[in-house]
Amino acid sequence: MSTKYTKETYLYWYELMQLIRQFELMAEEKYKMEGKIRGFFHAYVGQEAIAAGCMTATRPEDPFITAYRDHGLAIAKGISVNSCMAELYGKATGNAKGKGGSMHFFGKEQAFYGGHGIVGAQIGTGAGLAFAEKYRGTDNVCLAYFGDGAARQGMLHETFNLAMTWKLPVIFICENNNYAMGTSIQRTSNIVDIYKLADAYEMPSDVIDGMSAEAVHEGVSRAVKRAREGDGPTLLEIKTYRYKGHSISDPQKYRTKEEVEEYKSKDPIAMLLSTIKEGNLATDEEIQAINERVDAAVGESVKFAEESPWPDDSEVYKDIYVDQNYPFITD
Repeated sequence: MSTKYTKETYLYWYELMQLIRQFELMAEEKYKMEGKIRGFFHAYVGQEAIAAGCMTATRPEDPFITAYRDHGLAIAKGISVNSCMAELYGKATGNAKGKGGSMHFFGKEQAFYGGHGIVGAQIGTGAGLAFAEKYRGTDNVCLAYFGDGAARQGMLHETFNLAMTWKLPVIFICENNNYAMGTSIQRTSNIVDIYKLADAYEMPSDVIDGMSAEAVHEGVSRAVKRAREGDGPTLLEIKTYRYKGHSISDPQKYRTKEEVEEYKSKDPIAMLLSTIKEGNLATDEEIQAINERVDAAVGESVKFAEESPWPDDSEVYKDIYVDQNYPFITD
């Protein structure tokens, strides 16, 4: 069997996807079984191929912004699992100093701009990040992620209009996992093919298999190339599935076990591993080494979080306002 990409690419995807998966499963255990993590928690389990494919289709300096299901993309962008776990624990060593929690991961150095709890707000903010890149004269491209539920927000339409008018370098990515909380897309709109929402603005759009890192890489690469060349935004509807509930407290009564099992038969990590093995890209020993590396990193993240200090009381009033004289645009 011939493969499209190099051994290094496939193994990068596999290790990243495994790291995200095992991090989420460990964090869920610390939440449910041990009570070490509290508050909201939205797992990325099942959607890992999106993060992996987007990383190989972009550059490190390309800004990402997403909603509250943000752990996977934060890890993909290079925020350490140590600081991610510490943030879930509410510790001072977390990527948001323990003050953001699960829904508000941030990494300035990694060009990861959140983690946002207000449904759909990041769509407009993503266009703002793209505007900043265009204003500064870079060829960076912003990837703005949102769910199928957020696609019904008015913010999307206002943003699409401006993004096309100004030809902003932004890729709007709808991670369509079929449910907005517990409501299926069929119950929220007459338009169930979300990519069609771009038609009203003559915006290019595409539908991508979100269970395949290869398909995500290819679809995002096309959109990124167009944006870097100055041709403006693209809407990508990436069809995926979350194996966990909307949040950690979701009883999931709105979908059948048979439906979940059907999607699990298309597990993105299992399918990627099958491609690796069929293409003779790695030995069992190499795969085992990756798995052990992932397990060690996730285990270390728990140790790091549990041994880290709590934020000092003095932090309560910090990071709320920005000095009015701060030079937002220095050039």
